[in-house]
Amino acid sequence: MKTIFSAVLLVTTLSVSAQNLGDLLTSGLNDAERFANAYTAPATEAVIYGLSSGWYNSADAKPLGGFEISVIGNFTGFKNKEDKRSFTLNVADYENIRFSDGSQSKQVSTALGDIEGVEILVEDSNGLFSEPFELPAGLSAEGIDFVPSGFIQGSVGLFKGLEVKARFLPKVKNDDVAIGLLGAGLQYDFTKLLPADKLLPVAISAVVGYTSLTGDFNLNDTNVVDGENQRLETNFNTWNFSAVVSTRNIPVINFYGALGYVTGTSNIDVLGTYRVTSGPFQQTYTDPFSLVNDVNGVVATLGTKLKLGFFRINVDYNMGEFNTLTAGVNFGFR
Repeated sequence: MKTIFSAVLLVTTLSVSAQNLGDLLTSGLNDAERFANAYTAPATEAVIYGLSSGWYNSADAKPLGGFEISVIGNFTGFKNKEDKRSFTLNVADYENIRFSDGSQSKQVSTALGDIEGVEILVEDSNGLFSEPFELPAGLSAEGIDFVPSGFIQGSVGLFKGLEVKARFLPKVKNDDVAIGLLGAGLQYDFTKLLPADKLLPVAISAVVGYTSLTGDFNLNDTNVVDGENQRLETNFNTWNFSAVVSTRNIPVINFYGALGYVTGTSNIDVLGTYRVTSGPFQQTYTDPFSLVNDVNGVVATLGTKLKLGFFRINVDYNMGEFNTLTAGVNFGFR
């Protein structure tokens, strides 16, 4: 589980390489913020799609008092997403950044990518240069081609056709990291309104789910750049709206599918005091910038659920701008 927490935080907080933040600030605040936005946006998008998954494993809502406790893991892949693993950096869009080899533009890595060794220089209006430095690569350079997320989820049946859901990840803290997750959802089974609904071979439901992930990362011990109280505060808020269809009344295995809409926002605040003491733009920055990314898109889901008494296993695949594999281990009765 520690690996999962570290990987999610890595993606969501610019901390693929802490030294890169100090390097970027030597180019001036505007250039640092512009690059950081382009670098992190695909990673935050992947996190939002992953967090929005896992809200259902059937369209058949539980009866009054029926419940289920689930341990759910999501794996959002990007191995074949070349447009998310890199972006075009054109120096004309930046005030002070230049490529060491004189190129006008190049493909450089995002936080998901693996492009290494791209060297840039910082140039002021007088043509003076700071020391060259390399732009950061991303998760693929570390051999990681997916963004994981995980949580515990509970579902309880209420009055006819209505089911309430909640998900959480207990707040995890160590010296440098704190991360936690909360969410709530509703599912309504329209087939429960029909006469003799228990005899129907399929169920049809509407599901809405909200998830919030917060994380803090302490930069003071990473020697980013001279300063005090350096930290990153992250917040992700996601919504999933889905229409779900599933088979029912098959004793051991059932199948489900859905068409949904995902929307969410990520916010990464770079906080604290940062003193840049090298290069042409030596300055002290306090709470230098925030990175905000809004995401929305359509997703389609196909899945199956295996029932073994009160013990159940489900697996589904969510297809959208980012594809997510979800696996759940479920306990309960209905």
